[in-house]
Amino acid sequence: MKLFVTVKSLGKRKPALARHEIELNPTPETLRDLIIATVALNVQKLREKQESIALIPFLTGEEIQAQGEIGKVGFGSIYNDGVPDIEDAVNTAMQAFEDGLYRVFVCDEEAIELDAPLSLHAGDEIVFIRFTMLAGGLW
Repeated sequence: MKLFVTVKSLGKRKPALARHEIELNPTPETLRDLIIATVALNVQKLREKQESIALIPFLTGEEIQAQGEIGKVGFGSIYNDGVPDIEDAVNTAMQAFEDGLYRVFVCDEEAIELDAPLSLHAGDEIVFIRFTMLAGGLW
């Protein structure tokens, strides 16, 4: 099933980071399934990106324009060469959701319960909103 995922961060000037089309098979039935599938897909993409190394990195004009609209232009270098573990990543994502560090919206409706049935259809918009922690002292 093809879905559109947008990640937003409320603490940044440009809150919308990117809108991506993802393919999830099988269709997630709960929010927990959706988070697990999304994290697994991202870990898989990271592993593939770590394995494909460009000898001479360069950006085309289109890539510069597209990345500029998102707010960050770069070569996509990965400096951490550690192999990510899907189980650890899923546990971290679940803990972050339970701690309220991000919220999930499916078709403009907030998904609150991890194990409640989720009605997804092809082309649905899913939004992950990350909350930024404020740093600093009381004084």
